[in-house]
Amino acid sequence: MNDNKKTISFIINPISGTHSKKALPKLIEETLDCELFDYRILFTEYAGHASELTRQCVEDRTDIVVAVGGDGTVNEVARSLVHTKSALAIIPCGSGNGLARHLCLPIDMRKSIEIINRCQIEPFDYGIINGLPFFCTCGMGFDAFISLKFAEAGKRGPITYVENVLKEGLKYKPDTYEVTDDTGSHSHKAFLIACANASQYGNNAYIAPGATMKDGLLDVIIMEPFNALDAPQIAADLFMKTLGNNSKIKTFRTKHLHIHRTEEGAIHYDGDPIVTGTDIDINIEHFGIRIVTNPDATEDDAQPNPVLNAFSDFFNNINNVREDIERRSHRIQVINKLMLRKLSKL
Repeated sequence: MNDNKKTISFIINPISGTHSKKALPKLIEETLDCELFDYRILFTEYAGHASELTRQCVEDRTDIVVAVGGDGTVNEVARSLVHTKSALAIIPCGSGNGLARHLCLPIDMRKSIEIINRCQIEPFDYGIINGLPFFCTCGMGFDAFISLKFAEAGKRGPITYVENVLKEGLKYKPDTYEVTDDTGSHSHKAFLIACANASQYGNNAYIAPGATMKDGLLDVIIMEPFNALDAPQIAADLFMKTLGNNSKIKTFRTKHLHIHRTEEGAIHYDGDPIVTGTDIDINIEHFGIRIVTNPDATEDDAQPNPVLNAFSDFFNNINNVREDIERRSHRIQVINKLMLRKLSKL
């Protein structure tokens, strides 16, 4: 008998994400190392239940609490574990799986349990926006607006998300924001402002390719207004980890941030939207949560997709051609004006 066994609770949201979880209890029984762990399985029954169950686990001094579901379930469990001795583990079953992907956790239930068996636990940062904890990203502007539309759609998955982006993107009107950090206040007209603790939204869409969850800093991304011709390049850069090279993107790092906007509207925290007022405060909590990690991977070492790399090159070439056309067009306009002046003197 092993008296040093760790206690572990699996909190399963049966309706979240896109994966069926009916086989999971059997899979846990077969895969979890019961020489190392005493486990129990808990199912959520309503919104907010995961947080309640997690708080009870903390009171019971559970060593590891496993969030089984999508980004919303992960956030709900994680925010009840901050500044406690209980560690978070993840079995990603959502459509985006942003935190799991950043930490290079496998998007496979059996492999995720095998990672838990190895029980490597490390401290990580998390963020807070207007009192709401987030672990990947938060923000306002277009991404928060789309998160709200996504929530209202009733359907989940990347197809619904893309449908909303394509439908709403070109008619969305950028807002003006007063952004204050340690360097002072600056006014920005922006399509969106994102604050990242981790590198991506999910689905390997890298809003902050250089972000790390261990530096005690937020990566702030300001996306300036753009037109339809700019959109393909921005989309390609988002998936290629090259967004910081785009001329429409401004980035900086800070520990805390205050943002003022002219009207109330949506913000999001890890993709969950909420309507709030004109003032937004965001800060980082250094090493405020403990997470079970993948011992074989460094933080977010996923490689870019070569197909997307080809698309990025393609859209770069389109932009180069467009710029060449614009230059030629300007020369033609100058020549036309000179010709008209000469003709008018005849």
